Amino acid sequence: MAAANMKAVKLRIKSVQNTMQITKAMQLVAASKLRKAKDKAMASKPYLRTMKGTLTKIANENTDFQSIFTKPGASEKRLFVVIAGDRGLAGGYNANLFKFVENAVEGHDYAVLPIGKKAVEYFRHRGVEIFTDAYEEVAKVTISDCFRIAKSVCEAYEKGQFGHVSMCYTNFISMMSQVPKASALLPLSDFENPDLDDMPETKNMILYEPNGEEVFNTIVPDYLAGILYTSINVSVASELAARRTAMEAATDNAGEMIEKLSLFYNRARQASITQEITEIVAGAEGS
Repeated sequence: MAAANMKAVKLRIKSVQNTMQITKAMQLVAASKLRKAKDKAMASKPYLRTMKGTLTKIANENTDFQSIFTKPGASEKRLFVVIAGDRGLAGGYNANLFKFVENAVEGHDYAVLPIGKKAVEYFRHRGVEIFTDAYEEVAKVTISDCFRIAKSVCEAYEKGQFGHVSMCYTNFISMMSQVPKASALLPLSDFENPDLDDMPETKNMILYEPNGEEVFNTIVPDYLAGILYTSINVSVASELAARRTAMEAATDNAGEMIEKLSLFYNRARQASITQEITEIVAGAEGS
């Protein structure tokens, strides 16, 4: 009986060791990919600054400026772009995001544009109207895809299909903290430039052809594509950080379990040896 228990414990230790090797490997892979995702997100920020600066300049320097992208749409329906992960084993990364989205959409007539396998599965399962499900793998979404997404969203907004467009994703705060966040994409409103408020009024020397509004409307999809691409990289970095933390915790737990099982195995082995010695001694005394 003791031998059978010892064999079962030994097999259990071997199983936990194999699991520990997998979680350790996943932890190292996530840490390696995390650096690349953070670098991509940082590399796209100068583009965003330049695009926003251009839009701000056009909006502030043209007194008769008007654009459909700066006005709330007539439709009450909203579009939510939701960026989630492709896989699990990342702690509460996906669950926290979906809980945040449920609170954000409450009370609204809405559709979603899911990016990532988990997001597509989540909204399909709940029968939510999906704008497009062409981007099921967030890891494979390229900058070209972001431009296509932004263009299709802007076209839908221009047609009055949606009156408001928001994006929900997970913001990377630190290795230990990733927080779900919502950002309004359309209508655009943040074009106040504090550096221009105290400056004397000057004549606008920049001429836009055919006019400032046309140039502004042409730039908006490219600007939104930059926001989307940056947010995807930030989301990927958040997922990888969450997975790294979860796999690190799993590896530590496996190590503790191996220690406990080894202690139990050694005690059982010692008890078996003691029993065998006792039996030998008793047999010798009886002969």
